[in-house]
Amino acid sequence: MFHRNAPLTATGRLRLARCVINDGWPLRRAAERFQVSHTTAARWAGRYRKHGPAGMQDRSSCPHHQPRRTPDTLEERVVRLRREHRIGPVRLAARCNIAASTAHRILHRHHLPALAATDRATSEPVRRFERAQPGELVHIDVKKLGRIPDGGGHKVLGRAAGSPNKDRRRGAGYAYLHTALDDHSRLAYTEDLPDEKAATCAAFLRRATAWFAARGITVERVLTDNAWAYTKNTWRDTCRDLAISPRWTRPWRPQTNGKVERFHRTLLDEWAYHRPYTSDGERQAAFPDWLDWYNYHRPHTGISGHTPASRVTNLSGQHT
Repeated sequence: MFHRNAPLTATGRLRLARCVINDGWPLRRAAERFQVSHTTAARWAGRYRKHGPAGMQDRSSCPHHQPRRTPDTLEERVVRLRREHRIGPVRLAARCNIAASTAHRILHRHHLPALAATDRATSEPVRRFERAQPGELVHIDVKKLGRIPDGGGHKVLGRAAGSPNKDRRRGAGYAYLHTALDDHSRLAYTEDLPDEKAATCAAFLRRATAWFAARGITVERVLTDNAWAYTKNTWRDTCRDLAISPRWTRPWRPQTNGKVERFHRTLLDEWAYHRPYTSDGERQAAFPDWLDWYNYHRPHTGISGHTPASRVTNLSGQHT
């Protein structure tokens, strides 16, 4: 990769070298013609004389001899400890008696990704999959969220006075946030429902399918976990009536449904726990605006900073 301020590309270097070697130009004349120094012109002419056109590419700036480089045996130990114990540079440095920066360079040299980019169960790099078109796969999940009693919860009143949800007889109860999220676009549809029973989940699927259809998206498949409501005939029959193919994650593998799981985390951070609310109604009143912000205006890092709506062809409102 050439430096952004480099005066010559590989083609320009080749032209300079051919002027000197093939056409017999003096070095200073070639340097002036191509707006480079005399030494630069001499270097590329020399490389062309020795290696031909292949010598016009950039070379590595790594020194040929590194007497202070970490010994191979120590590098092998760092790599082995990382693979066996799945620990980061700081803990590797403490075990191997080296600097954390040295441990980081060793991991980088051996192409070992950061722990955050690996699967916790297998330590393999996380592979991200994405459907090619909106509607090919919709992720569905439920997030259980404690309701806020009138006057505020523990964020307003403190832990001692604001924990009524722990008392089932006098508590404010729970909200069940049902979400359908498109795999390709990350467009999301969420409802606050009173429970997560089979009939409730099936009715939510019908409304979610209609919501996506109104935006030009035909739902072909839905992916859920193995919760009780999603394994009953009510769910299967609803999918059949809507011409949707149901899919389920493998047991104990919530990362398979990770897109909607991550959406729920964003929902909690940016809406549910974003500020203290004095009642559940106040929090619910703020939700439609937040969801509109998420779908139409919020840059999504999982899709290169685009908004979910921008990935749906001709979706109205995406430019407002």
